[in-house]
Amino acid sequence: MKWVLRILGTLVAVLVVLFFVFRTPDTDPVEMRAKYGGPPSQFVEIGDGVSVHLRDEGPQGGAGAGVPIILLHGSNADLHTWEPWAQSLRSQRRVIRFDQVGHGLTGPDPAGDYTRANYAEDIAEVMDALGIDQAIIGGNSMGGKHALAFAVRYPERLAGLVLIDASGAPMPDDPAEEDEDGGNIGFAIAQTPGINRIVEQITPRFLIKQSLEESVSNKSVVTPQTVDRYWELLRYPGNRAATMERFSAAYDPLTRDEIAGIEAPTLILWGDEDRLIPLSAGEWLNQTMRNSKLVVYSGIGHLPQEEAPEKTLTDLKKWLDNLPSTIQAHNTAQ
Repeated sequence: MKWVLRILGTLVAVLVVLFFVFRTPDTDPVEMRAKYGGPPSQFVEIGDGVSVHLRDEGPQGGAGAGVPIILLHGSNADLHTWEPWAQSLRSQRRVIRFDQVGHGLTGPDPAGDYTRANYAEDIAEVMDALGIDQAIIGGNSMGGKHALAFAVRYPERLAGLVLIDASGAPMPDDPAEEDEDGGNIGFAIAQTPGINRIVEQITPRFLIKQSLEESVSNKSVVTPQTVDRYWELLRYPGNRAATMERFSAAYDPLTRDEIAGIEAPTLILWGDEDRLIPLSAGEWLNQTMRNSKLVVYSGIGHLPQEEAPEKTLTDLKKWLDNLPSTIQAHNTAQ
């Protein structure tokens, strides 16, 4: 019996040593804010103890400024995913992007509420804090689901939708396509009971790199700097636990009737090689929505705004220019 206890004791000791050897601790919030939250970043209080990290750029008013556009990143991403779009749009249009709760420098939701209803409410609260009455809402992946949820909850505040490889649609009939973000090792681990809790303490950089590479077709966007940003901001205090909380919940899509009832003009952009949310989801959205246009990009994966910034910006600007004049007019609360 003693030798069994000795072996068990040795195994426990080895596991403890391995844990501390491979453990990746949280990043330092002050260091992260200095690295990723410099100008033009702001930290805006929206209530319930949430301080949102955002960037608000471009003309703040005046004739011809156009209705503002708010951009929502995908799961485990952050506002920096929109940098190519923001750089191009901000000369003529007010562009707001922010780290949603559980992400980036915003950090976890104090109440632990990661429902799509709460995310939609956060969008409205950010608009209130910035004095914006109505906006065009754009979202990639998870951000697309939150944009759709906002559209259903606040139709009077929506001037238009831009959905980029968006989640939020009901599950497809094809079982091979039934898991949102399921074709990615990082997301798969985050959804595996037991193992996902280990990831809260052990999150190797190579796993983040592999996850990003599996998400895109244009591998040139997976730079060392990008991998570092994803890795470091995932380890911002509370974000890993928030990620596990989000992924432990059942997929919560909008209904067909909710999506079909959205009347705002909608631009749908999709990479035809998206292995996380297939093109069929984009085609379904286009068929279901009342006032939509679908643009498909050949050889592009899950992040068209980063993988093909020039092409996506060309299509976005053309769509913006063709919006009704009532939407083109600058519309902010005074």
